[in-house]
Amino acid sequence: MDKLTALSISISGLSGVATFLAVGPASGIFFIWAATIAWAAYFFLGATKEALKSTIICGIFGVFMAWVTAVILTETSTEAAPGFSVMAAITVAVAVLVLCLAAKIPQLATIPASVLGYSCTFAYLLQTPDKLTQDVLFGVSLDNPLLVISVSIVVGTFFGQFSAQLAAKLEKP
Repeated sequence: MDKLTALSISISGLSGVATFLAVGPASGIFFIWAATIAWAAYFFLGATKEALKSTIICGIFGVFMAWVTAVILTETSTEAAPGFSVMAAITVAVAVLVLCLAAKIPQLATIPASVLGYSCTFAYLLQTPDKLTQDVLFGVSLDNPLLVISVSIVVGTFFGQFSAQLAAKLEKP
């Protein structure tokens, strides 16, 4: 079987499994959208052992940086002198600067994976009602993005690895 067909069959089959888990028995433990973003990042980064490590480590670092940003934002008054939107913009700009400069540390050098973790976290916090609160951010539950988005990134990255391995087996004559 040719490589594209093998990979297509592998990804489609495993995406069905991932979806079943995300909307069924693992509902609330990981989000399919965050998992598939990490899955894609794994392939984008080369579908290697290094890509697996980088996607997970940098993705979770991005989640952490977004979590810190969210904590600061929840402590920022909507009555702040220059206005909340200006304060939010400055907070995000500084956090992203730190996120990017952290790439000087070899384990955090894959900025795109860090950004995907950051972005997934804010997608969750801003698009899901009642999540951008200190109760959620400091809670020990799967509502906390430190947990649920990190789990989603890890699950998605491993689904990427499994789909690459399955495709390699299918491709062999």
